[in-house]
Amino acid sequence: MRYRDIPGLSGAANAAVRTLERERLVPGIVSVALSVWSVRVHGTRRRWRRWEAEFTCPCCGEGWARDTLHEVLLMLPPSAAAELRVQVESLDASLLRRTHHEPVADPELAWWHRRC
Repeated sequence: MRYRDIPGLSGAANAAVRTLERERLVPGIVSVALSVWSVRVHGTRRRWRRWEAEFTCPCCGEGWARDTLHEVLLMLPPSAAAELRVQVESLDASLLRRTHHEPVADPELAWWHRRC
């Protein structure tokens, strides 16, 4: 996998993402997670791109993407995290508008795993 800049982030924020991916994650995983989460949120029926599909399987679903973004937001420097958070929170708000709480879901799960 290769590094992929995230559209809408500054050069400095993308550099921080690349450094984090190189040192602690997998190159390109943040842009893949953001793209996969966007597909989940918007309900797009398109096929996974090859570089997305290698990280998304039927047993895991798309929740791993939001889990990854949550962890990344905690690990990035504050200014880079703030830029990425704007995009993630916009997707989250869309998901919250389009879904409802699953009352039988495990309350220990993160909120995004308890939406349907």
